[in-house]
Amino acid sequence: MRGDDQQLQTGMFSYLALEDRIPADHPLRGVRKLVDTVLAGMSQDFDGLYAKVGRPSIPPERLLRGLLLQVFYSVRSERLLMEQLNYNLLFRWFVGLEIDDEVWNHAVFSKNRDRLLNQDLAQKFFARVKEQAAGLMSDEHFTVDGTLIEAWAGQKSFRRKDEDDGSKGGGDFHGEPRRNHTHASSTDPEARLYKKSAGQEAKLSYLGHTLVENRNGLIAAAMTTQADGRAERDAALLMLHELTRKRSGRITTGADKAYDTRDFVSTLRELGVTPHVARRQNGAIDERTSRHPGYAVSLSKRWLVEKPFGWLKQIGPLKKVKLRGLAKVDWLFVFSCAAFNLIRIPKLRAQSA
Repeated sequence: MRGDDQQLQTGMFSYLALEDRIPADHPLRGVRKLVDTVLAGMSQDFDGLYAKVGRPSIPPERLLRGLLLQVFYSVRSERLLMEQLNYNLLFRWFVGLEIDDEVWNHAVFSKNRDRLLNQDLAQKFFARVKEQAAGLMSDEHFTVDGTLIEAWAGQKSFRRKDEDDGSKGGGDFHGEPRRNHTHASSTDPEARLYKKSAGQEAKLSYLGHTLVENRNGLIAAAMTTQADGRAERDAALLMLHELTRKRSGRITTGADKAYDTRDFVSTLRELGVTPHVARRQNGAIDERTSRHPGYAVSLSKRWLVEKPFGWLKQIGPLKKVKLRGLAKVDWLFVFSCAAFNLIRIPKLRAQSA
């Protein structure tokens, strides 16, 4: 029998709670539970960012849940996020809005978001998320790597530093030698012209770095730097130093051939880290390291570090970042790495159960 499409009067009331409309097995249920635990532990950190008197702002817990939805569902702007919150019941439930609650203006949301755009808060959020992964992460075997993050700046904004006027802006720069020590972007001065390998196009970029544990591929540390030839190795040493100073005993770290330099390998050994770095001709890794079975195991796990990079660029917001300045890009990168862990942890818990 054909159903009737005529609707004489719209219903004025709903007899189903918002909680009942979300399927019990929806993936976001496990994520929401983790996020609520993390944000409850950060309540004192949020108190320090707000005045005791004045007009109430958007609650930071709801604001961060909204930003997580942007990462999870590839929502490209705050304007589109507010549009989704207006009619998407799943989004409303995850953020903490009731069905009848008014949605914020996108400009107000962006203004309140800027209060949370600091690197210290991002690292605290990341550390709280990592605490939820207790028992799922290896504490001995890791892999490190970096990825290029394209800056929100055009090639024509990369001009000579000694230019006083904008006469050459938008001109033809082909054939003109351009270097980071003589040129800078007028749009994002902290971005650097860089390419990771020969034959690629040099772009205004930053470098994002992750340290991934080798058991389940969860991110153990993350940071962003300006793009240059030494940044990947320097960032790896900083992350490993922070990791080793909190524990005793040796750990292993895998990496690709770009890390096989004498300075990097010797510094790792001073930190108590066994360098399982892919060997290159005339490199620093010799038979003393490569003859052990663990070396081959670490090299076979190197693909785990590429998995977060693919997710962060295809699903997350890091293919071409829409924030300017190293501090804001670092905030977004670390926050997105925490979002990757939040997606993975409930799945890993279900598998282990």
